[in-house]
Amino acid sequence: MNTTKPPPDDPGGPGKGGQEGAQKRLMGATILMMLGVLLSRVLGLVRDSVIAHKFGQGYATDIYNAAFTIPDVIFYLIAGGALSSAFIPVFTEYMERGEKREAWRLFSIVCVATTVVVGIFIVAGELLVYPLVKVFNPGWAGQRISDTVALTRILLPAQICFFLGGLMMGALQVLRNNMGQVLGPAVYNLGIILGGVFLTQRFGVAGLCWGAVGGAVLGNLLLQWVLLRRAGGRFSTSIFTNFHHKGASQVWNLMWPILLGLALPQVCPIVNKLFASFLDNGAMSALMNSNRLMQVPLGVFGQACGLAIFPLIAQQAARGERAALRSTISAGIRFVLFLTVPSSVFIIVLALPIVQFLYQSGKFTSSDAHLTATILVAYTVGLFAWSAQAIVARGFYALKNSRTPVIIGTLVTVLFVIANATVLHFVGTGSRHSAAGAYGLAMVTSCAAILNTGILFALLRRRLGGIDGLQLAIATLKILVASAAFGVACRLTLAFLERHPLPVRLATVKLVSAENLLVCAIAGILVYAAMAFLLKMDEAKMLVSLVKRGKKPGD
Repeated sequence: MNTTKPPPDDPGGPGKGGQEGAQKRLMGATILMMLGVLLSRVLGLVRDSVIAHKFGQGYATDIYNAAFTIPDVIFYLIAGGALSSAFIPVFTEYMERGEKREAWRLFSIVCVATTVVVGIFIVAGELLVYPLVKVFNPGWAGQRISDTVALTRILLPAQICFFLGGLMMGALQVLRNNMGQVLGPAVYNLGIILGGVFLTQRFGVAGLCWGAVGGAVLGNLLLQWVLLRRAGGRFSTSIFTNFHHKGASQVWNLMWPILLGLALPQVCPIVNKLFASFLDNGAMSALMNSNRLMQVPLGVFGQACGLAIFPLIAQQAARGERAALRSTISAGIRFVLFLTVPSSVFIIVLALPIVQFLYQSGKFTSSDAHLTATILVAYTVGLFAWSAQAIVARGFYALKNSRTPVIIGTLVTVLFVIANATVLHFVGTGSRHSAAGAYGLAMVTSCAAILNTGILFALLRRRLGGIDGLQLAIATLKILVASAAFGVACRLTLAFLERHPLPVRLATVKLVSAENLLVCAIAGILVYAAMAFLLKMDEAKMLVSLVKRGKKPGD
C-alpha cells in the first residue's frame, strides 16, 4: 500500500506552492464544468421556451411539473445525490492507495445493489402511483389526478438511468474526466426539446415525458458507460462470487446521513409544489419556471464549482492536508460568490425582461410573465446561499463527517415545511391569492437556504480551525461593493433604454427584451470588471491568468 505523500513542490501536495497548484487545478476544472453546465442550462432554457410556447402556464404545464414529483421523491429516498457524494471519497481512497482492482469491485457492487433497490422502488411506484399522486397534490382531484398519473407512469422507469449515470459520473470525476457531467444533462435536455417539437403534436404534453425518457437513456446511461470504458473503467464480474466489500459498507454508512444532510435542497421544490396545488391554475408552473431560471446561474457557477472541487478536497482530506483543504474550500467559496452575487443582482434588476425574452410567446401571456418574474426575484435572493452550500456541504463529506449536515439539514427542513404552511395560512388559497402565495413560498425557500448555509459554514469553520476567514471577509466585501455598482449600472441603463429607444428596434416583446438584456449586461459587466480591477480582486486575477495561459484541468 502506497502511503507516500507528494513532495512540497508537487501541485497536489502541501505547502504554499502545492496549495497554489491545487487552486489552479480547481479553477481549470471549475471552468470546464461551468462551460458544460452552461451548455446544459442553455438547452434547458430552450426546453422551457418550447414548453411555454406550446402550452403556456396553466393546466397542462401544472400536470407536467407534478408528474416529476414521485420520480424525484424516489431519487431522493434512495439518495441519488447522496450516493455519489458518499461513493466518491471511498472510491478516491482506493485509487489513492493504488488499489484499482478493489476500487472497481466497489463500483460494481454499488451498481448492482443500486439497480436492484431502484428497480423495486420503480415497480412499487408504478403500482401505487394513483394514491401517491393524490398525497403529493392534496389540492387536486378528478381528471387532473388521472392525467398526472398517466404522465408519472411514463417517467418512473427513467430513474434507473439517473442513479447509474450519477454513479458513473462520480467515478469519471475521480479519474479527472468531467465530460460525463458536461454532456449527460445536455443530452437529457435535448431529448425533452425533441419531444416537445416532434411528439407533442401526437401525444400532447406526454410527448415531453417520452422525450425525457429518451434523453435519460442516451445521456445518463449509455453515454456515461461509453465514457467510463474509454477512461479505463470496468465492471468486475468477481462480485457475483463474493459480494462482500468493506468499501461498500463505508458507502452505505456514509450515504444515509448524507441523504438527510442534503434534505433541504432536495425537498424544497417538492414541498413548494405540494403547497402550490392549493393555488390557482398556473401557480405551480410559475414556481417551477422561476425556480429553473434561478437554477441557471446556480448550476453554471455554484454546482459546477461544487462538482469540480469535491474530488480535490476528498484527496486532500484523505491525505490529511488540513491547510490545503482550508485553502481550497475558501478559494471555492470566494470564486462562487464572485460569480453568483452579481448574477443575483442582474436577475433581480432585470427579472421581467428575462422572463419575457425566454417565455413570452404563443400561449404564454404578459400576465404569466409578470407572475413568473415576481417569483423569480424571491427565489434569487437565496442564490448565493444555495451556491455556497454546494461547497460547504462537500467540505463535510470530504471529511467523512455527515452527522453535522444531517442535524442542520433536518432541522431547517422541518422549519421550511412549517413556514410553507404558515404562508398559505395567512395569505390564503385560490385564484385571488395565487400570486402572493407563490411569492411567499419562493421567499421562504430563499430564507431557508440562507439559514442552512450560514449554520453549516460556521460549523465547518470550527471543524477546520478556520477557512481563511480574513481573506474570505475582505473578498466578500469587495464582491458586494462591485455587485452594487453592477446593479446600479444595469438599472440606469435599463431606465435609459426605456426612455430613449435605440434607432433600430422591432416592436416585439422578445426582441425588445433581448435588446435590453444585452445592453444592460454589457454595461454591467464592464462596470463589474472595472471595479474588480480597482479593488484588486484575487478571483478576477486568477480567472484572467487562467484564461491567458490556456490552462487545462490537471495542469
